[in-house]
Formats: sequence, C-alpha cells, structure tokens
Amino acid sequence: MQMQTPLPFPEAEVKEPLLSVYTDFREYLRDYYDFKVHQHKNTFSSYNYKTFSASADIKSPNYLKLIIDGERNLSSITAQKFARALGLDKEGATEFQLLVQYGQALDPLERNRHLKNLNEFRTKMRIKSGELDNVKLESTPPWVSWVLHAMVDMKGIEFSIDNLKDLLQGKVSADDIRKSLQKLLDSQALQIDPVSGKIKKGFVPPTQDEISQEMIRKIQSDLMYLGMEALINGKSAEREIGTLTVCLTEAEFEKTKFELRHMRKRILKDALMAREQTPGDRVYQLNIQMFPMTKKVPRRQNS
Repeated sequence: MQMQTPLPFPEAEVKEPLLSVYTDFREYLRDYYDFKVHQHKNTFSSYNYKTFSASADIKSPNYLKLIIDGERNLSSITAQKFARALGLDKEGATEFQLLVQYGQALDPLERNRHLKNLNEFRTKMRIKSGELDNVKLESTPPWVSWVLHAMVDMKGIEFSIDNLKDLLQGKVSADDIRKSLQKLLDSQALQIDPVSGKIKKGFVPPTQDEISQEMIRKIQSDLMYLGMEALINGKSAEREIGTLTVCLTEAEFEKTKFELRHMRKRILKDALMAREQTPGDRVYQLNIQMFPMTKKVPRRQNS
C-alpha cells in the first residue's frame, strides 16, 4: 500500500503590527520589520534594513537595526522620517512621536508625563473610531470629582472656586473645578443644603470598581502621575510611599490581590464611619499598584 505524503500545515498568517497596542516603540519597529520581511519573502523584491532606510530617506543602511537594538535614539525629525517609512498617516505619525518620547525619556516624572500624553491621545483616537463611547466617557467623573466629593468631610471647608483651587495646590484649573463641581451637583452626588446653603454629600458616586476598565484607565493614570509628583516634589513627612519586589507563585499573586482589595475597602469603610463623627483635616490619595516585572521562565519540554 502506497503511503500518501502528508499535506503541509497552512502557514500561520502574519498580520501587520498595530501601533496602538504597543508601549515600546523599539518592539513595534522590530515586529514591523519582521512583518515586512515575511510579506516580501515570496516576491522578487526582498525587504531588508537598507530598504527601510531608503524609504525613510536615511543614509545609514542599518540605522533601523541600531534603533531596534537600543544603540541609537530617534530625534524628532528622524522619528517623522520613520513614520513616513512605516506608512503611518498624520494621526499615526503623532502617536508614533508620542510613543518615542515616552520610550526615550529617562527622568521618571518626564516619562510619566509622556505616558499620560500618549494615553490621552489614544483615548481620543478610540473615541473618534467609535471604539469608546464619548457620552459614557464624558459622564465618568474625573479624578478631581472624587477629591471634591471627599473634601465635603474636611474641617472648615469653603466651596468657593478660588479656595478649592488653592486647597488642590494648583493641580487643576479653576474651570475644571467648576465643571466637576457642577456635574456633582447635577448628579446629586453633592447637594446644597436648603437651610444653611452649604454643600453636603448626596447620593454616593460610583466607585472606581463600578466603572468599566476602559473608563477607569485614564483616571488611574492621572492619579499615578500625581503620585509620582508627590514622590519627587512632596514632603517625606506628608506621604508614605514604599516598594516591595518579590517573587510569587500565581496562587500567591491572586491571594495578595484579594488581600489588597480587602484592605482598601476596609480603610474606606473605617474612614467613612469616622467622618460621620468628626470632620477630617485633608484629603489623601491611596494608590495600590501591583504588576509583573518579569516574564515567566518558559517550561522546557522533556527531550
């Protein structure tokens, strides 16, 4: 009986990398180059580093490789040339520039500022494409709304715009304070007492856990950026910022996440109960971050 030659498996489709999912511009460039090489492998015209340099109008034939390997950085002008060689439109070129600025920044505060700008730009693009609902996004309270809601519990608080701006240490404009305060009043999260004329708490606004992950990302990034400012510019006696780098199993990681969430809810519950008895002195922000610093070691198959 004649044996039939097994049919080869169809080759996996290689898709062009999507810029909007990357946070490392060098990784994006590497994946783009690999995609173009694959795209041209069955054609008469091969694709190589020299091809990219020619399309970017750059004399050095291996310049892309030097950038990918981290041996060179991109200037603003060269990043524009790269964007053209990558076939990016005007908005894509802007996003690539922002990604490069974030990737090449060394100062932590500057790096966080560039990441914030990148996230805000990507949010605008997702709204424009219809991926995000702008109505829902606009209705989601910004970080200052949570602060204003908590400020009602402060001792001797006066809700004038100038006073609020001063108490917020100039971190937000008077116009943004006015808009956020009006939204809180419109939603009844804050109310004006008909007898005293003072602002009091109304309905409890949605917690960050009750807002979709897409909507909460911008708020969290803003608050983390403010945390970085507090680390660099704040007084050490007025903050408590610590770090812990530790190796965990997946089960230990899930257990730690559960404990951190429980701790956050307990602190909030205790604070709200205490504010029913006495007013507080100032509003604090508690950020809890836990994220992987490494990849998993690949499992080796038994030979």
